[in-house]
Amino acid sequence: MSTLVRDVTQADFADVVVEGSRTRPVVVDFWAAWCGPCTQLSPALEQAALNFQGEVDVVKVDVDANPGLAQQFGVQGIPAVKAFVDGQMVSEFTGLQPQAAIDQFFAALAPSDADRLVAQAMGSPAAQAEGLYTRAIEAEVDHPGAALGLARIMADDGRTDEAREVLARARPTAEVQQMTAQLSLGDDAGDVEALQAQVDGGDDEARVALGRALAAAGRHEEAIEVLLAGVRVLDTRDAAREALLEVFTVLGNDDPRVRAARPKLASALF
Repeated sequence: MSTLVRDVTQADFADVVVEGSRTRPVVVDFWAAWCGPCTQLSPALEQAALNFQGEVDVVKVDVDANPGLAQQFGVQGIPAVKAFVDGQMVSEFTGLQPQAAIDQFFAALAPSDADRLVAQAMGSPAAQAEGLYTRAIEAEVDHPGAALGLARIMADDGRTDEAREVLARARPTAEVQQMTAQLSLGDDAGDVEALQAQVDGGDDEARVALGRALAAAGRHEEAIEVLLAGVRVLDTRDAAREALLEVFTVLGNDDPRVRAARPKLASALF
């Protein structure tokens, strides 16, 4: 067996395959020593492991020695080849396949040209990284990693309008939506003390601007309370709700402040 292909058992499958696939794709070959097609398929998988070394990992599971794994993943015939990405099985095939089909199977799992450029950019100085991110977007116009990297450089350089345009073309992942919301809130980084004085003086409309300014300053808990108060006022309800949802997006749904505020928002609205 090639040193690039290792045996995995029930004991280490979760660590090697499930958790390992969160770093890079893992291809699992379910096989048995008595299976002729399995023996014929092995050299092709070993060649693919070599071709995609460092980008896709390959492991083998002996179904006779690990019947529980075979049952868990619905192996009804062998060889059965299953690919895992981010802890989940994403593609598979059963039976002997030609080398070209196997290479295509692996290519679909491996990083794209844009992925490789983004990986290179992440370890580069900003001036060089901007060019690499731009090339990645030229290769894949909606690549979220490239958009985020380029938008961060632009925002740090004060080019927020350009950053927003880049993010608008990207696939709307949670991180893309988060940064878009951050930029939107950052547009309203007003004078917190002056806005607070307006609110204290009875200016309800200033409450939304105060909430956005607090959020832009990173004072999210205060922003949430101010904006919840704004939702309770009919004239500012819609604007406060919109700003509050942007704060939720920045913090993420799992943030305890968001989990605590959502029922309060629902109560204020209804």
